Amino acid sequence: MAKVFRNIPSVGELLETPALKHLVDRVHHSTIVTNVRSLLDDLRKDVQSAAAEISIPSPAELAEQIAAKIVRSNRPKLRTAVNATGILLHTGLGRAPLAEEAVAAVAEIARGYASVELDLSTGQRSQRTDAVAGLLCTLTGAESAIVVNNNAAATVLTLAAITKGREVIVSRGQLVEIGGSFRLPDVMEQSGAVMREVGTTNKTYIRDFRDAITPETGALLRVHTSNYRVIGFTAQPSLEELVALGKQRNIPVLDDVGSGALINLAKYGFQDEPLISESISAGAATVLFSGDKLVGGPQCGIIVGRKKWIKRLASHPLMRAFRIDKMTLAALYATLTILAGPEEQAEQRLPLLTLLSTPLDNLKNRAERIAMQISAAKQVANAQAQPCVAYLGGGAIPTEGIDSWCVSIEPAGVSLNQLTRQLRDRTPAIVGRVQQDRLLLDLRTVPPASDHCLVDAFIDGQGS
Repeated sequence: MAKVFRNIPSVGELLETPALKHLVDRVHHSTIVTNVRSLLDDLRKDVQSAAAEISIPSPAELAEQIAAKIVRSNRPKLRTAVNATGILLHTGLGRAPLAEEAVAAVAEIARGYASVELDLSTGQRSQRTDAVAGLLCTLTGAESAIVVNNNAAATVLTLAAITKGREVIVSRGQLVEIGGSFRLPDVMEQSGAVMREVGTTNKTYIRDFRDAITPETGALLRVHTSNYRVIGFTAQPSLEELVALGKQRNIPVLDDVGSGALINLAKYGFQDEPLISESISAGAATVLFSGDKLVGGPQCGIIVGRKKWIKRLASHPLMRAFRIDKMTLAALYATLTILAGPEEQAEQRLPLLTLLSTPLDNLKNRAERIAMQISAAKQVANAQAQPCVAYLGGGAIPTEGIDSWCVSIEPAGVSLNQLTRQLRDRTPAIVGRVQQDRLLLDLRTVPPASDHCLVDAFIDGQGS
């Protein structure tokens, strides 16, 4: 055993190997030393506890092991990914990918100074969301608009600014919980509003709202149940009914739409997602929605509505806590500019719309080609193209799918878990979905430019 211990190289000897010397320019010296000492300590323990004499790898082999470990541990947690899940607005994968114009706008604004809160025509200080307010009003028909960092913040800010200390009447069937245990009753409490729920889980009528109004009522709230559906024996008052009641009693109606469609999605097969412009036309005081879902822009929460109420929100102390940065502002402006143009161009320039509008024949041909290319890979026992169903995701229209095609893969030589982990370990990471003991790579969410990434992941068989 003493001879085996003598074969274990020293820290200095390993540091002089080419594999570790090449890391000096990329990783701090102390990090390399720490990893070397850790491996040598583990190696000595293995030798000590071994029942028989064990073979010690050469210094070059040990150095390669240490270098590989250091490279893996120093890779960024936030990496690019190919979304082959079939969920277009996948929250875990960053929801809507940005248009090239939005990416360019972010880069241009980020690399220097910008007129974030300066009116260049007057030289006076301005509101940062003035840059996009005009476009939002054009697209929705609203009198005014502001933007905060997400729709949860939009909800908190609206309730705090308009209804703090007063009652907000809401249907019991709309007391939603979204991702991250974000519950409407908890939001009400944190905003200082007092929740007054009416009706039942499946049926609420306008008379329930009317009967609940008191001198303490601050607003009527409608929440779009975007991430679930109550079907069957159901009833909810329309927004028009709520607005009519609000006008009679001089009470504002707040409409939390959630995902927020600025264009009609019916042509893509989605009938149930309300248009923001329709909520404004119906007379809602404020309408709240996300910028990174159906809008196809960066993460933000958008609030449009009547000038009186938007002004109150803009002057509330929470507005500063929830404000967006210059990069979000730049990306949102570029995205809204595309949406304000011809619809045909928007389909070509906004990735979400491009993916939604991709013809089935296109997806089928790509799936067949990819399946054929990877079928001979050593990790693949069988690969075939097959029809499937994709979904919008992001809490939008959960019961309606969109036809798609995928590559269905049965692994060989590795388990399904091992294969999916190998794919996620690449750069870009490949993320599919597992169904009936097969890996599905859904092409509805994969732009054609990323097809080679799927093929390369199996052909070269190596994580990068």
